[in-house]
Amino acid sequence: MKKIQMVDLKSQYEKIKDSVNVSIQEVLDTNTYINGPQVHQFQKSLEEYLDVKHVIPCANGTDALQIAMMGLDLKPGDEVITADFTFAATVEVIALLQLTPVLVDVDMFNMNISIEGIKKAITPKTKAIVPVHLFGRAANMEAIMAIAKEYNLYVIEDNAQAIGANCKFSDGTKKKAGTIGHVGATSFFPSKNLGCYGDGGAIFTNDDALAHKLRGIVNHGMYERYHHDVVGVNSRLDSIQAAVLNAKLPLLDEYSKARQDAARKYSIAFEGHKNIVAPSICSICDCHVFHQYTLRIIDADRNGLMQHLLDKGIPCAIYYPIPLHSQKAYADSRYKEENFPITNQLVSEVLSLPMHTELEDEQIKFITDSVLEYLG
Repeated sequence: MKKIQMVDLKSQYEKIKDSVNVSIQEVLDTNTYINGPQVHQFQKSLEEYLDVKHVIPCANGTDALQIAMMGLDLKPGDEVITADFTFAATVEVIALLQLTPVLVDVDMFNMNISIEGIKKAITPKTKAIVPVHLFGRAANMEAIMAIAKEYNLYVIEDNAQAIGANCKFSDGTKKKAGTIGHVGATSFFPSKNLGCYGDGGAIFTNDDALAHKLRGIVNHGMYERYHHDVVGVNSRLDSIQAAVLNAKLPLLDEYSKARQDAARKYSIAFEGHKNIVAPSICSICDCHVFHQYTLRIIDADRNGLMQHLLDKGIPCAIYYPIPLHSQKAYADSRYKEENFPITNQLVSEVLSLPMHTELEDEQIKFITDSVLEYLG
């Protein structure tokens, strides 16, 4: 059996190396390393894939979130609601812009931001909501957009983990995660579902005026060289990373299906086990693209299981072991432990297993057998 990787980028590359290498060679041949043809090609292709009017490439996913907020003219002290159970980048950019982060609990079923939590957190100072499509599962965007409309709030989607996932609405329509709010942001970090071979990110919007502003912000506030019309930053997707993404974007749906198939095999193996709560997988399964396959281990030694798997050469991880409200950088007297019962429970239960496009049945069986061996 091939060695199990948490994310097997090497095997993925072996299957696409010809197209990746040709795409990168085009950049080397033309010497257009910044804002070259490959970047423009990727922008247009991603706009078509997502069915969104504007994609603004940038240097990384954290920048994408920050620039999205800059484009909305949020002011210091404005309150921005987001989930307590996620990676720190989401709250980091709120703090960097001197906005006021308001952390709320998440939903136990999908681990995404709690709709009731959002409603309770709104004050006259609230200006925006940042839902995170955690682990690849789309948040309840229909409910979030209804709240935003009622209270005249912006919605900034953190789509770093769920590119390609669909959000289904009650009228039967579907839209891609990241394209529903006023603006969305994603990351192309190598381990993401659509990853480059370095850092990269992008911002999405259907708002023409906002898109124009964002294009200036990513390039030092310039629309014309040496004319700085807005306060900007230096955050551009370089052409080599765009070349890699051009080779991989046509395969994104195939990659999503491979992850969904692997997740289904995992969940079948764990079905009915008293100590395991596995992700729910519907027959269509297009609302979840499984950036991570994350179990909840209940009434059992989660940390012991983790060590058991590591001892058997099976990589696994805890995303995320410390909630944001408990992090030193974001601690605040406003936060009370009793306000985060679900997050506090999840951090003691979650365990993510290997998940990527190259998982083989033999590997999945070894992983699931090893989990069941420990839990009985």
